[in-house]
Order: sequence, then C-alpha cells, then structure tokens
Amino acid sequence: METRSVEAVWLTEDSEFSFAELVELSGLSEAELRELVDYGAIAPVDPDATQWAFKGRCLITVRAAFRLRASFDLDPHGLALAISLLDRIHGLEEELGSLRAQLPRPGVMKRDG
Repeated sequence: METRSVEAVWLTEDSEFSFAELVELSGLSEAELRELVDYGAIAPVDPDATQWAFKGRCLITVRAAFRLRASFDLDPHGLALAISLLDRIHGLEEELGSLRAQLPRPGVMKRDG
C-alpha cells in the first residue's frame, strides 16, 4: 500500500503557483491550461516570463474549469467563456455587496448633529 504525503497550504491573494503546480493541482492538462491562457480566462503574473507564475485566485478558477469541463463536456473555448462569465458574476456580486454595505440599515435612525 502506497502512502502519499499531502501538505495543506493556506490560499491567499499573495499565493503564487508555477504552471507545473497549476497543472498538478487543477486536474487539467498543460494544453488545456495553455488554451485558457490564450483565451484570456486566466492570466500569468508576467505573460512574457519564461516560467509562468499564477496568483492564488487562478487555482480556484482552474479547479472550477475542471469541474465544468467534466460536468458539461465543454471544449476549451466554451470552458473559457464559462469561466469568464463566472468571474464577471463574482465581480458583480462583490460590487453589490459593497453597495449594500453602504446603505443605511432598516430600523436604524440617523441623527442630525
């Protein structure tokens, strides 16, 4: 019986992953990840670097891409489109939450003063 060591890593905005790490952690092939970069669904920190690095948020995106591809049998272009739409929805939800936080809460009286 083979024993496999698993190390937990706290994912933050400052986290970075190499292209090889992203391939390993995402479940997608190198070709699929390259196509997601080509279509603009994910972006390396420095696209001109010889070794691409990706921010921690990209891991969440490519894991979602893996699940979408498996569930809906999407081609790379459809997968990139779905990821782009999900990112847009996430951005709009954050904006809505920020705007809601600025509204006065019901039942709280504002005093002039």
